[in-house]
Amino acid sequence: MNEAVSLTGLARQLVLANLLDEKTAQQATIQAQRNHLSLVTYLVQNKLIKSRPLAELAADQFGIAYFDLTALDKESQPKEAVSEKLIRQHRVLPLWKRGNKLFIAASDPTNQQAITDVQFSTGLNAEVILVEDDKLGEAIDKFFDNASNGMEDLGDVDLDGFDIENPDEEKQDSANGGDADDAPVVRFVNKMLLDAIKGGSSDLHFEPYEKTYRVRFRTDGILHEVARPPIQLAPRISARLKVMASLDISERRKPQDGRIKMRISKNKAIDFRVNTLPTLWGEKIVMRILDPTSAQMGIDALGYEEAQKELYMNALKQPQGMILVTGPTGSGKTVSLYTGLNILNTPDVNISTAEDPVEINLEGINQVNVNPKQGMDFTAALRAFLRQDPDIIMVGEIRDLDTASIAVKAAQTGHMVMSTLHTNSAAETLTRLRNMGVPSFNIATSVNLIIAQRLARKLCNSCKKEVDVPKDVLLAEGFPADKIGTFKIYGPVGCENCKGGYKGRVGIYEVVKNTPSLQRIIMEEGNSIDIATQMREDGFNDLRASGLLKAMQGVTSLEEVNRVTKD
Repeated sequence: MNEAVSLTGLARQLVLANLLDEKTAQQATIQAQRNHLSLVTYLVQNKLIKSRPLAELAADQFGIAYFDLTALDKESQPKEAVSEKLIRQHRVLPLWKRGNKLFIAASDPTNQQAITDVQFSTGLNAEVILVEDDKLGEAIDKFFDNASNGMEDLGDVDLDGFDIENPDEEKQDSANGGDADDAPVVRFVNKMLLDAIKGGSSDLHFEPYEKTYRVRFRTDGILHEVARPPIQLAPRISARLKVMASLDISERRKPQDGRIKMRISKNKAIDFRVNTLPTLWGEKIVMRILDPTSAQMGIDALGYEEAQKELYMNALKQPQGMILVTGPTGSGKTVSLYTGLNILNTPDVNISTAEDPVEINLEGINQVNVNPKQGMDFTAALRAFLRQDPDIIMVGEIRDLDTASIAVKAAQTGHMVMSTLHTNSAAETLTRLRNMGVPSFNIATSVNLIIAQRLARKLCNSCKKEVDVPKDVLLAEGFPADKIGTFKIYGPVGCENCKGGYKGRVGIYEVVKNTPSLQRIIMEEGNSIDIATQMREDGFNDLRASGLLKAMQGVTSLEEVNRVTKD
């Protein structure tokens, strides 16, 4: 006697998607019930449908995240969270734990009893991640094999030359400690982070390609390769970094942003800003090192000339007006702003900042993370600040007319405003504001000081050597004729104390006060060339002149000045 069932849930979705006909779906549902199997397991075992399209359809129809178990980072799995009995009974697998939430892999999205039993057993909130049924069965078997011997299964991966030295335990406090720290991938990632910090790097790049995988550090503004782990480990390294940054490990099609806090001593922690980018061969992950101490070095450590430092300090003492810091990405604008904020940060003032994102946490300053998706853009933050009795406002970047207009009005009504723009020089900063639509009168009366800057590598004092540069070359480069012969030019050599003859970086600055003569040209709507000419006549060094001065002082090389400035 033929039985008939009313198709609901997953079976109905499979029919609607033309992956099964209605008769087969009914028979499969009946047989799955008789054999005490989930419909998913029955379909896969009897080869009525392939595991992957089944999982992807179920994830889409039920609104559940899909995850490929081949990219699973086994070190992130909570080993003792769920009993073996529950795992095998409900065909689920613990993936990772976030606070009081436990993420479990399952192939059947309709198995609500599994969630109920896991939550009751663990006392945690369970959330299902959908996976392929055949891979789930293999992963469950491997999970208990690995748990029994405590060893990571690296397959046929060749680790020769792959340095996985275990870092000091005290320096791993924030990197998901415990027995997972014994795994090679975890130790490798931790070592990369610690090496980058020790080497004074600003960024780490984890880059997958078709046949290779490389790790590069940006040190003193230059990228250099530090490791080539086996390409087979690329998914595990990416998964490990995403777990540490609290990102969605199953999302590999969209960019994601996160943060990692790594405690390297009792009194010092380093933050990493993490961004993932889907590329042709996997996810490229870039980590920006955010060292809170960089904002507390003091103005003397930044490389300002005495006259430039005095201009900046005098501008900070003004009760109102605008200070603008400009330059390309990675030119040190944030450190310059934070240094000024630290000087102003006293108990008797109210300081608020709007940043995208907040890079360095500063005690005593009200910092706001800009999030346009939630309606909190720079304009909204500025409007809110002005209703909170501010003395000093810092805007991470002026990007549009609305933000510029509110910032200018705030600077004209008794507030000190600090911000950045992405322009190449001080003169271009003023014309950029005008091109945005800010009236010339408002620019002339609100802007107090403009700082354009670059970062140049400093010569290593242990190995730098004097180089002979002909006089005609020095004149062509722009050195003052009356100074030639009174200074020496040095070049890089390279030693054990540096990288290629350079160690550390120094700022090269163009610091310009808005003088009456400049205000007149702004009001007359002069172009950037007119403004730059007047700045030189007023005695302000441009970036090129400041860079050549650093070369004359022996701080950096002529080659480095040519790299970061233009004539």
